[in-house]
Amino acid sequence: MPLRKYGDLHYGELRAICGYIFGQSNDEPRLLLAFSVWSGSVDSGQGFMKINQVQHAFFYKLTSLLEEAGVSEQQLFDELARRGITNPLEVEGADAMKLLETAVHLSQDPCLMIRLGQQLGIAAYGSFGFALMSCENVRESIQLLLRYGKVLIRPIWSSSEHEGALLIRPEISVGTSKQRQLLAEVAFSNLMAIARSLYGSAMARVEISGVRLYLNYPRPDHSDCYRKAFKTPITFDAERNELSIPAEVLDVPVRTANRKEHVVFQQQCEEMLRGLVAVDKTTAAVRQLLIQSAGRFPGISEVADCLHISERTLRRRLDNESTSFRAIVDEIRDLLARDYLTKTELTIADIAYLLDYAETVSFRRAFARWNRLTPSEYRKKHFSLLSA
Repeated sequence: MPLRKYGDLHYGELRAICGYIFGQSNDEPRLLLAFSVWSGSVDSGQGFMKINQVQHAFFYKLTSLLEEAGVSEQQLFDELARRGITNPLEVEGADAMKLLETAVHLSQDPCLMIRLGQQLGIAAYGSFGFALMSCENVRESIQLLLRYGKVLIRPIWSSSEHEGALLIRPEISVGTSKQRQLLAEVAFSNLMAIARSLYGSAMARVEISGVRLYLNYPRPDHSDCYRKAFKTPITFDAERNELSIPAEVLDVPVRTANRKEHVVFQQQCEEMLRGLVAVDKTTAAVRQLLIQSAGRFPGISEVADCLHISERTLRRRLDNESTSFRAIVDEIRDLLARDYLTKTELTIADIAYLLDYAETVSFRRAFARWNRLTPSEYRKKHFSLLSA
């Protein structure tokens, strides 16, 4: 399957993605991975991935809700311009808070932020969303949120433990008290909406099994919207904004759990974290494209085409960063192989296939060259150390 540029999502790939989400497809994992290439955009001028997909999905959904309320996109732009915001797609910090406040003001709908959070689906989060969908249970999905959410999600989430419960909270430190309330509304309503898509019917049991929402502002006049959206006990005027999750809830399974695909999607999230601080930008871009296309590794010409540069230029840039395309391919294959061996029960032949080897023996030889152990020896040593 060739790599797809942003926006070039073919029907067959979309069908595979929808099948994965709704459990109606037996397509190979490599079809599903195509969405990850579609879901991120490549900056052709610099050669590294831009993390802006969630912002675009957020803004698109916000303008759609405003249109339903009779507010045109132009009206929104004009009002934002009067408040000093000229590019609402790139807002951060205080300007992002102004955007939320302006939208609610124009719509005259106090429940707008809660509805926005409910309608921003998990697919909007690209690789991070698919990593969440492939998690084993609530515990693992929360760990993923805490580690990788900083790449895509604002506000950033943190956690602590109290009397056996896990407390997760959004870090909201800018804006007026009203603006902070709006951000809390969209953050928690989106969190609960994602939870329902991940845990399915089990979420109904979760919502009556000790999960509790704490909000650090007075009960608003539109509190009935909260009751309908959250379906869990809410305490207003609390010390801080946080969701309390009892220990027994952490083992609730994710209905689309898939260990094999979780390995790849989690590595994609790791690559996004690396990209935030990467000095070698071309190497980071190549690594991310290879991770996103795991299962059918593209050749150097395809990667160069995705980065909108010539193959010769790509080779030169990688050489300037003291690496090569072959070295990066080997690094990604080794990285995924070790994860598959230690985090799944896949056979050696299955792993070889997922890493695009025509023959299992070729994979065994390459793995032994990288690690001085055969795949079977590596797996056995790993689990021996865990049981020691």
